[in-house]
Parts: sequence; structure tokens; C-alpha cells
Amino acid sequence: MRQVDKPKLSLENISLTFGGLCALNTISFHVQQPGVYSIIGPNGAGKTCILNCINGFYRPTSGSIFFKGRDITQAPCHLIARMGIARTFQNLKLYAGMTVIDNIMAGRHMLIRYGVIPALFYFGKAKKEESAHKKQMEQIIEFLGIQPVKDRIVGTLPYGLRKRVELGRALALEPDILLLDEPMAGMDVEEKEQMARYILDICKVKGIPVILIEHDMGVVMSISDRITVLDFGHKIADGTPNEIKTDPSVISAYLGSKTENNGPEVNEK
Repeated sequence: MRQVDKPKLSLENISLTFGGLCALNTISFHVQQPGVYSIIGPNGAGKTCILNCINGFYRPTSGSIFFKGRDITQAPCHLIARMGIARTFQNLKLYAGMTVIDNIMAGRHMLIRYGVIPALFYFGKAKKEESAHKKQMEQIIEFLGIQPVKDRIVGTLPYGLRKRVELGRALALEPDILLLDEPMAGMDVEEKEQMARYILDICKVKGIPVILIEHDMGVVMSISDRITVLDFGHKIADGTPNEIKTDPSVISAYLGSKTENNGPEVNEK
């Protein structure tokens, strides 16, 4: 009999409280293989709190988080990032005064192994290693279609391109799981379609599972393999897009009396 693979990431009965406020109530969530795992729910449902618990920004009040079989519940942010969990943020966290390529290079700082002295004089191991890093960056830049702006100052770029740069910086860490917090917020329809295709390619071409928070239900239903629905810190549903669209509790809490796909349709490559 074939043994079932253990989840790459597993949240077991995670609760998070702030004083008398319960932000998350015994949430369980599992990532088994490459795919898009979306988390949806009304504002204040606890979606970003889950990402903050996964990457170590918040410490759960109770419950456990396992990544590749290791308990990371109490691990600090930098160690979790080093283990292979990268993320983007709803509000851009780029270095606005630096170039695109410098911003993406900043995402590889945990992968740099040469010391201070070789870096100061730029010889031997430092020169060889930096050349390898630049090669990886060029691949990310090509993957995201931002070659024409790679030497531009990030602060001068349109919003949609800056979102892509932040995605590139997260990919520069060579993650095993990617956490995306509203990567399409503030984008027009065309920009959302482009970002959705990049997310699908990250899963299918690079084999990286993506945990996605997104409010655009058209996008979520088009690209997700599995969807978890939160409401006031409680998980009220979990399933495929078709299952979620017809779940009465989801319709009542979030989708409304009629489900409509108002967002862009995304054709998979």
C-alpha cells in the first residue's frame, strides 16, 4: 500500500488571542503539494493573522505549526524564512530608493555565505558567489517579465510593476512555500490577470505551493485548488472552489445570496 505523504505545512488547532479578542479559534490548515491554497473571508476574519502565525510574526496562543515535519510554532521570523517560507505583504515593503535588481538581491541575503572581508574587497569566494546569485536573479526577472525595468528605481515604477518586484524578492529566497497577502490589491483587471498567471506558473513550473489571501472572488475561484473560509476567526468551510461556491454557510457569511464571478477569468497555460 502506498504511504500517504505528510503535509509540507500543517497548522493544528491554532488559536490566537489579543487580550479579550479571539482572532483565530482552533484553526487547522494543511498544505500537501504544489497548488494554490486560498484563504478568504470578510475583513477582520483572521486571514492575515494566519500568515503572521506561519511566518513567526505572531506566536499562537495555543496549537502547533509544523513545516516539513519540524515544529516551528515558537521559531523566530528569520529562522522560518531561512527554512524556506517566504511572503509578500498587502502594503508594499520595498526599498523605494533602490533599483529593481537591488530589491530582488535583498531577498537572497539569507543565502549569502561569504564573509565580511571577501565582501569588502570583492574577491575569491565573494565574487564567484555573487555571480551565481546574479544569475538566479536574472532568471527571476525573466520569469516575471520585468527585464526592461530591472535597472529602474523601484519608487518610479507603476504600482502593478512594484507588486511584481515584491513577488520577485520573495522568490529570490528560493522558498518551499510562498505566502501572498492580497498580491492583486489595487490592480486593474489586466494587471490581475497577469499576476494570476504568474501565481499559477509558480505552482506548476516551479513546484512551489502558494497560500493566497485575496478578496477578488473571480480570481480566487479561477486559480485555487483549495479554499479555506474564515468568519470572525472561525473556519466555516474548506474545500474545492465548486464546493465552496455551493456551501450555505459560506454564501450566508461571505458570498451573499447569489455567487457571482465578477473578476477576470484566467486561462491556465
